[in-house]
Amino acid sequence: MKREAVLIIDFGGQYDQLIARRVREHHVYCELKSYTITLDQIRAFDPIGIIFTGGPSSVYDDDAPHIDPEVFRLGVPILGICYGCQLMAHYLGGQVTPAQDDAAREYGKTRTYFDTGCRLFTGLPEQSVTWMSHGDYMARVPASFSLAAHSDNCPNVAICDESRGFYGVQFHPEVNHTEYGVQMLRNFLYEICGAHGVWTMGDYKDASIAAIREKVGGGKVLLALSGGVDSSVAAALLAEAVGSQLTCVFVDHGLMRKNEGDEVEAAFAPWPIRFVRVNAEARFLAKLAGVSEPERKRKIIGEEFIRVFEEEAKKIGRVDYLVQGTIYPDVVESGTGQAAVIKSHHNVGGLPDYVDFKEILEPLRLLFKDEVRQLGRELGLPEYLVMRQPFPGPGLAIRVIGEVTKEKLDTLREADFIFRDEVAKAHLEGTMSQYFAVLTNMRSVGVMGDGRTYDYTLALRSVNTSDFMTADWSRIPYDVLDAVSTRIVNSVPGINRVVYDITSKPPATVEWE
Repeated sequence: MKREAVLIIDFGGQYDQLIARRVREHHVYCELKSYTITLDQIRAFDPIGIIFTGGPSSVYDDDAPHIDPEVFRLGVPILGICYGCQLMAHYLGGQVTPAQDDAAREYGKTRTYFDTGCRLFTGLPEQSVTWMSHGDYMARVPASFSLAAHSDNCPNVAICDESRGFYGVQFHPEVNHTEYGVQMLRNFLYEICGAHGVWTMGDYKDASIAAIREKVGGGKVLLALSGGVDSSVAAALLAEAVGSQLTCVFVDHGLMRKNEGDEVEAAFAPWPIRFVRVNAEARFLAKLAGVSEPERKRKIIGEEFIRVFEEEAKKIGRVDYLVQGTIYPDVVESGTGQAAVIKSHHNVGGLPDYVDFKEILEPLRLLFKDEVRQLGRELGLPEYLVMRQPFPGPGLAIRVIGEVTKEKLDTLREADFIFRDEVAKAHLEGTMSQYFAVLTNMRSVGVMGDGRTYDYTLALRSVNTSDFMTADWSRIPYDVLDAVSTRIVNSVPGINRVVYDITSKPPATVEWE
């Protein structure tokens, strides 16, 4: 059977990654590529379908992103979303202009009416809610296209040329606010592109292992293992592929959660790899002594990690390949083509220049976080490691406000463990995206055993989010918060007050520092 892959062409839209997520959720492989992709590259990719994303530009502007119009002669179905719809109309004989009045501009939830005879909307209700975000208007639809949906304000919410497999929608089917958007994308993939939904994570695992073995041959591979989900899954994949040729260097900087270092080491015990655990707590704490400014903490920890990694790598000798746990959001956020850079990602924190390696291996660079977790399960990693919550690179150092000491870290470790343990007892783990404790630098008066105390205030933080770009504070039941507070104050020395952070992002961030 022909490889089933969909090409998503990125025109700078805010939901581009979400489109890719939705396609893969239907078990169809896809990749997101910049609009600068050439026609030859598109042919080489050999897609069963193409999706044009939205974008902030207007198609009639001189500097607007465009693509080779020959793409419409490839005989491949195309779905244009928002800007992508307008670009299709612009190229194929329509006319796109600025909306002349407020009624023609549409933003947010919009009641929309569909022609369910169009294959894109087959099996869906004749009316439902869609999510609009466009200020331009298709004043003239290309002659070969039919109108397939309208709203009270806009007659051409969706257009189609069924004979050529071209479809355009002015709304965003990929967002949850569009009630039947997932089904629309499924119709495009299965009814229009002819997909069979054959892409699975098990297949991806087998293909990746085969590709790694072919690439590495008899060479040596080095991986800096942080203990996070991405690097752990990358390590498991390489271990399965090349076994004893892999060395994992796990730098335990003493800034991890309770028992975390032991859990990471135990998880990799079954694999026939060289696992090097460097207990570097003393040297990290020495570097952090007297430092309270969060950015200085981050820089000190990042640099010291590289120094330790360098020292351990020198003991190994010549290394052919260096592995990074880069995942797909890292690649996209670091910029695709001429798209904006959101943030640059350096998974190893900087490459040591003494290592003589042929190439950097990034076996997860085409996977989203949930796909990485599923791959970890396919590889046999324990669930506690696969579902490990996001954890900042500097570890607990930025959850201890002010100067970091071993005493403060031990206090926070115990309190954080209690918080997570009580959440687990209440079976709430799957209802919150991230939750943790912060040891503040504030001390206050308390009363314990008829005596005065002057101890630290501990803050609890929990958020719900789909993308960590925005987040809402979690509504943890009062009885659970009560159990957490009581247990911490009674059993963790140095804490006499517990508070709960009810600030969303924005204006706050998820972490305190």
